Amino acid sequence: MVSQTVGVPAELAYAFASRMDKLPLWASGLAKGIVQRGGKWFADSPMGEVEVEMAPANPFGVLDHDVKLPNGVSVHNAFRVTPCGAGCLLSFVVPRPAGVSQERFAADIAHVQRDLAALKELLERRAS
Repeated sequence: MVSQTVGVPAELAYAFASRMDKLPLWASGLAKGIVQRGGKWFADSPMGEVEVEMAPANPFGVLDHDVKLPNGVSVHNAFRVTPCGAGCLLSFVVPRPAGVSQERFAADIAHVQRDLAALKELLERRAS
């Protein structure tokens, strides 16, 4: 699991991070953009176009989302915003699929760390 503390209330972090149109600002795998078509969200990723489905709005800080890859494989991403004092904690589970090398897994973890750091910077800058 990768985690990142943020100096803004959990409600603010959740409200921003749950907006699909804001994902390209901090989720580098979707940096080329995201569009809605037919009630579904599609993003340009380094792998090609992917479909992204976010958990319904909820009061628990759950931002889980499924990403359907161009090859049809769906990847579940467990992501939470948890209150922590006056701020919050972002946590993202990075599972290691079977057959993935330690080097590739380490790169995946580093990628998520960069994305959470980018989200932290955006949130704190917007709050100040």
